[in-house]
Amino acid sequence: MRLLLVEDDDHVATALSAVLARHGFEVGMAHSGQEALQELLHSELAPFDVVLLDLGLPDQDGFEVCGRIRKLTGTPVIMVTARSDVRSRIHGLNLGADDYVVKPYDTGELLARVHAVARRTAAAEPEPAAGPGGAGPAAAGERADDPAAPLVVVGPVTLEPHSRRVSVGGAEVQLTRKEFDLLALLAARPGVVFRREQIISEVWRSSWEGTGRTLEVHIASLRSKLGLPALIETVRGVGYRLVPPPAG
Repeated sequence: MRLLLVEDDDHVATALSAVLARHGFEVGMAHSGQEALQELLHSELAPFDVVLLDLGLPDQDGFEVCGRIRKLTGTPVIMVTARSDVRSRIHGLNLGADDYVVKPYDTGELLARVHAVARRTAAAEPEPAAGPGGAGPAAAGERADDPAAPLVVVGPVTLEPHSRRVSVGGAEVQLTRKEFDLLALLAARPGVVFRREQIISEVWRSSWEGTGRTLEVHIASLRSKLGLPALIETVRGVGYRLVPPPAG
């Protein structure tokens, strides 16, 4: 797996690069936002699988770099930073980051998150069409990108599974990949409570341990973007459910 490490602190970068190399990663290094963008631009023949992005870079803020990366490539981005406030987490995820890790972190957890993000990205890639006589992707159940998948309408919210678009009252709302997947899961069975562990398993393809905060941040971001705070209800001690607003 090729990984681009964007970190301006030489001591941190050298130590982390050595750990990653011991675990089988091929590590590319960048010490600034511009250097990271150049590395990604020139990696067509050997693209990176994951970007580890520090936010405190010398030439530009890491949030800005993440936004520019998203315009260049769909390579997963994990923000690694000392900024632990919820507002920064939400902002990072809204910009397209796939995960957010706060320093200081456990190296084992960071490695697990890198592998989890890589697995999720691989699972989201379109499956090849079946050959003659073979079973196509639909054999494993209806996919969200199936052109025949029906619209999902919950009150003023409309989800288009094929195009992965969401609108509220006819106005399109921009969601990240995980925000859409989370909303689609809850909207599949309005009124039904989804356990936190179930959501993490189905949306993040990971375990609950160490991922619960990520779920809470995504829920908060969804409520804010949709402008319907009461649409997603927290069921204390259990999980979340989608509550359709009353008609009229």
